[in-house]
Amino acid sequence: MTRRDSYLQDVVWRRFRANRFAMAGGMVVVALFVLSILAPFITPYEPNSLDAYHVLLPPSFAHWFGTDEVGRDVFTRMLYGAQISLKVGFVAIGIATLIGTVVGLVAGYYGGWLDSLLMRFVDIMFCFPTFFLILAVIALLEPSIWYIMLIIGLTGWMGVARLVRAEVLSIRERDYVLAARVIGCSDLRIIFRHILPNAVGPVLVYATLGIAGAILTESSLSFLGIGVPPPTPSWGNILASGKEFLEFAWWLFLFPGLAIMVTVLSYYLVGEGIRDAIDPRFSSRR
Repeated sequence: MTRRDSYLQDVVWRRFRANRFAMAGGMVVVALFVLSILAPFITPYEPNSLDAYHVLLPPSFAHWFGTDEVGRDVFTRMLYGAQISLKVGFVAIGIATLIGTVVGLVAGYYGGWLDSLLMRFVDIMFCFPTFFLILAVIALLEPSIWYIMLIIGLTGWMGVARLVRAEVLSIRERDYVLAARVIGCSDLRIIFRHILPNAVGPVLVYATLGIAGAILTESSLSFLGIGVPPPTPSWGNILASGKEFLEFAWWLFLFPGLAIMVTVLSYYLVGEGIRDAIDPRFSSRR
């Protein structure tokens, strides 16, 4: 790492740290990650342990978020459900980011007919309503968390591709890229050594915001009953089980609903904070 790169990283970190909302969102994301990892050590209950003598108990010292219709501890299921949400978010957006970055790099760097062909394919993919496409595919397959992650990733790469392509079209005409071509650097070296590192900032912002979208999509699918199959805990299916007891078991929909809202909001705050730190022109007055 050069001194210039280290200086730029310090500047970006200082800008991000100065954004109070982004820092608050980051702390929530880190806390959620730590709680989900330490779930077996935090709660004495098992997520799928049934207890017919403690059905639909309200929140108490014994059960912080109450129990559900079959006596399972809701707080425990929320912690284990966080693992599912984080796994879906990171894996699905990892797939989408990888595909979109490769397509955008190839289209932007080589241009010409290849660029036109790839971008027309992106336009065709954008014509399909993503959520309904996911519903159609999952309806044909056996409900599985792995299918959900794969489908969300395969239907969410188009925005990354366009973003990367736009960055590459600008970067490829800069002096240091032209100089690399003159001295005989290969296309792969130019792309991965000179272009990709300078285009990764917007991709990082998009990926952060995409994780929030993937968590929301998974929760929606699980709420509809075609996402993570029970008894595996997910915030969406915990919320779905609560709708049948809406009148007298408010904790079954309140806590998972709040968890989804706070997590998605936190990721959006982090994403906007990264965007403002990388490019101050987007910064809003706080």
